[in-house]
Amino acid sequence: MSLEGPYPDPGDLIEIFGIVCQHWGVYVGNGDIVHITDGESSSSNSSFISGGRCVVRRQDMYDAAKGFPFRVNNKYDDRRDPYPADKIVRDALSEVGSRKKYKLTTANCEHFVTKLRYGRKASQQVKDGVASVVGGLVLGATAATAIGAAPAVAVGGLFAGGFYLLTNVVRTLDPKAP
Repeated sequence: MSLEGPYPDPGDLIEIFGIVCQHWGVYVGNGDIVHITDGESSSSNSSFISGGRCVVRRQDMYDAAKGFPFRVNNKYDDRRDPYPADKIVRDALSEVGSRKKYKLTTANCEHFVTKLRYGRKASQQVKDGVASVVGGLVLGATAATAIGAAPAVAVGGLFAGGFYLLTNVVRTLDPKAP
């Protein structure tokens, strides 16, 4: 796959469409993005599960996409003023080689790039994921109560099933994952 839409300008956010979620980088020119990786590959999939450490890399955007489609997505430009492009690029390049703690809910790849572009971390993926989990738990508990099952058992089953699904999806994405 390849770039969908216009070619990026320096400082643009690049959204890479993966199987389960998006990966994000900042375009810094010459076909390269700066993004956080798990230290061994060009994504943060392994760190997603382990809550491990990531490395900030500069990489060719086509190599970073690993065959998945990607596009420019400066998603918050209508709500926030982005920093000037030269500041975004300078700040992104100054992070290359640094190690960071990866936390899905507060320090993921989308948080990293939105902080560089807007000066404030944001991740719509996290907001959507939390809403889905809460909605699923409410629906599951309501259904369990309606059929007479103990809600605690139903909620435990939902968590176990969700964990099983999540770990198997990650194994599909990263065969080296535990």
